[in-house]
Amino acid sequence: MVIPKTASVVIIGGGVMGASAAYHLAQRGIKDVVLLEKEEFFGLGATGRCAGGVRYQFGTEVNIRLSLASLPMLERFPEEIGQEVDYRQCGYLFLLNNETDIAEFEKNVALQHSLGVGTEWLSGDEVRARLPQMRLDDVLRGTFNAKDGLCDPNSVVMGYINAATRLGAQCIGSIAVTGLQVESGAVTGVHTNQGSISAPLVLNAAGPWAGQVGAMAGLELPIRPVRRQMLTTTALPEIPADYPFVIDFAQSLYFHREGEGLLTGMSNPDEKPGYDQNVDSDWELTILERAAERLPLLEKAGLASHWAGLYEVTPDAHPIFGKTPVDGLYLVGGFSGHGFMHGPVSGKLMAEIMLDGAASTVDVSMLSLDRFSGDSIKEYNVI
Repeated sequence: MVIPKTASVVIIGGGVMGASAAYHLAQRGIKDVVLLEKEEFFGLGATGRCAGGVRYQFGTEVNIRLSLASLPMLERFPEEIGQEVDYRQCGYLFLLNNETDIAEFEKNVALQHSLGVGTEWLSGDEVRARLPQMRLDDVLRGTFNAKDGLCDPNSVVMGYINAATRLGAQCIGSIAVTGLQVESGAVTGVHTNQGSISAPLVLNAAGPWAGQVGAMAGLELPIRPVRRQMLTTTALPEIPADYPFVIDFAQSLYFHREGEGLLTGMSNPDEKPGYDQNVDSDWELTILERAAERLPLLEKAGLASHWAGLYEVTPDAHPIFGKTPVDGLYLVGGFSGHGFMHGPVSGKLMAEIMLDGAASTVDVSMLSLDRFSGDSIKEYNVI
């Protein structure tokens, strides 16, 4: 495909952030939006390799407000965007087995309640009654929100790509951005492996690769790629249809139904930043051992699939929205594992920031890039 020579806005990255931004910019009447994705297909990067979880249970007001705006957009997606996304409200159930986490979750749940999020507290016995298949003798308490759940990442990305295209945006795969054109402190376009595009506005929505894109303009962005991996099992008919998304919080170990089997994964606290997306077989064995300790049924399941993907991590586990020191160059990234669920509203927010000068749907002014020169808030509910 021949790329255009000019555009009003160039978006770098065809995951959920870039796709949502393309749609919301086009919806605002910007017809010559150009989205560039280095892979052949959209949403194959961090978005396509995530677990698909969406939740309201966060520990900071801004993340809760992002969920309050974004998750209803996923509920309305078939009507508004014309694409089914398989949003299943199975609920997230956090397992808590130490007093430190309980004390922190008490503050977090109180904050959620103050914002209208109906998270419930469960006693250890209530958790065990809800999950009789699991070994949970050490669990003291749990939190559950029935509106948390799962959604299909590919359907969300393609829904936005197709809707943006219908509105006149050009979304192009197999185009690698090789440089940014900067003149007198302002971005004037992008260079690609298929030629250059002049544009006064460029949005860096490259996810874990956002730092590489920033470096093209001489910026050092506080976004680091960190590998996370997960696996799915063969059929486990003993797992009930209403099995929630279960998170053993102290271990960052999680489970949810995937087809007839189960998906499980666990964050490696010793994982060093990098772009390796190969499965670490030693860590996979650790995941399986820890998971089987919690859910002995797994010992009789087979491995159906496994993969690794990248989190885009910031020092405070919060995303970055807005301007950069280069005029016309904007950034949305650094969601630290929460990007897919906040992708719908984030694209809308970036359209507001780029066209109106500030976000109005959710106040994300405290999540600007310049916050890292002072104090910033930290998200506790990171998996």
